[in-house]
Amino acid sequence: MTTEPAPNRRRLWALLLGVLLLAGGATAYTVRAAGARPDPGTATPDTGFMLDTGTPGALWFRDTATGRVARQDPGAPGGRMPLGPRCDRFHAAGGTALCLQLRPGVPARTYVLVLDRRLREVRRMSLPGIPNRARVSASGKVLAWTTFASGDSYATSAFSTRTSILDLRTGYLVKNMEQIPLTLDGRRHHAPDVNYWGVTFAADDNRFYATVATRGRTHLVEGDLKKWAARTLKENVECPSLSPDGTRIAYKKKVSTDPRAPWRLHVLDLATLRDHPLAEPRSVDDQAAWATPDSVAYAHDGAVWAVPADGTGAPDRLAAGASSPAVPK
Repeated sequence: MTTEPAPNRRRLWALLLGVLLLAGGATAYTVRAAGARPDPGTATPDTGFMLDTGTPGALWFRDTATGRVARQDPGAPGGRMPLGPRCDRFHAAGGTALCLQLRPGVPARTYVLVLDRRLREVRRMSLPGIPNRARVSASGKVLAWTTFASGDSYATSAFSTRTSILDLRTGYLVKNMEQIPLTLDGRRHHAPDVNYWGVTFAADDNRFYATVATRGRTHLVEGDLKKWAARTLKENVECPSLSPDGTRIAYKKKVSTDPRAPWRLHVLDLATLRDHPLAEPRSVDDQAAWATPDSVAYAHDGAVWAVPADGTGAPDRLAAGASSPAVPK
């Protein structure tokens, strides 16, 4: 029997030791890196920071610097209070808040947190995708959210969305709106490329509006939760937001093929289906929120802005370093 020369054995052991040290160092780095990642679920709202505090018309939003939900009262411009939970997307109404948190890891996943008026967590769900849109009905009883399943921009054609609806009255969860029967241009429509996003609810918590995309076109749809049906109303409508009186839709309209600036905010009259552009010339990629019955708020270029809904006036910056505006009633 032959034996390996001693120098060769020593080199082999040295090589093996080096590999183990490298692996150990890599493992330690991985553990440290994972531990250093901020956990969006660790920040809880400060005591007394609630949806029903502050003056009427207070603006709520995501504070970019901290990632936490903030409030800014109209009587104290600049006096923002980022004391809420950490969220990547946020919306609130009727004493209920919806918080979407991006979870670290591959593939991407989102925590969907339902919060009460004290911003305490009452329900949590984990779903695939990247947080994109969040909406709560005026009563606070019906919620909707959208995640990107793939891709990262509505300005491209290579994206897929997953939109869910949760009825807090029954606890019923629609995981994916693609199941809803769709009538397109008066005919029942079936296609594998159907995508829904940007839901907004009427005051009755039954009727809703949303965007549906199929065959390279986008449409505004009107839906009925009880009948579980949806029909298209108008083409080229994205991210609708229903006015408090239920008569108008604020939305982004594609007005250019330039992927850097494809949209412009418009308001649609639901009775006539006629629309007009708002006095915001920049391309806004957001689902607007009605700040008042006559103005809409939206996020653009790292800030929250407002503009009159009738097409007059000029954009007014409400909060710098902010996104996901909401004015809970």
